[in-house]
Amino acid sequence: HGRVIGVDMTTQMLASARKNAVEMGVHAFVEFREGLIENIPVASETADLVISNCVINLSPDKPAVFQETFRILKPGGRLAVSDIVLSAPLPKDLAELAVSYVACLSGASTEDEYFKMIREAGFSDVKYTRKPVRSLFLDGCADPLLTKVVQMVGEERLKQIADTVWSYEVTASKS
Repeated sequence: HGRVIGVDMTTQMLASARKNAVEMGVHAFVEFREGLIENIPVASETADLVISNCVINLSPDKPAVFQETFRILKPGGRLAVSDIVLSAPLPKDLAELAVSYVACLSGASTEDEYFKMIREAGFSDVKYTRKPVRSLFLDGCADPLLTKVVQMVGEERLKQIADTVWSYEVTASKS
């Protein structure tokens, strides 16, 4: 008895999502809108839940992302995020590589920065779990993008920062 609103900035991804919704038989209660995560095309206090999967670290304005998600949530609404977060900043030479950004490394915030942005947006009851992603780029990952990072940066150099890259699952509430 609910409704789902999906938001993406690319027409190609929206077309694919709409096609998938029809094929899955859920198109009657799923809507897709073109927009940016920093300026979500959804009315204030509309959503019960906002979900994001490995997108926020790519945003150049992460505080705006958390402010927008807070704005569109109803009181009592929840935020559920999966994202790459760092326990220490990346070395500058790695952070400046385009391939590091595309691989969701150089756009990632440190844990302190990330949770500060969430709290400053107004969220409460912030909880998280995390797991290392070391094995993704050091243990023979099949992802071609991460393989490219290993080739460009070098396995030895990645080993130096491997223990600072984490996959976080975060939940928070709008009181």
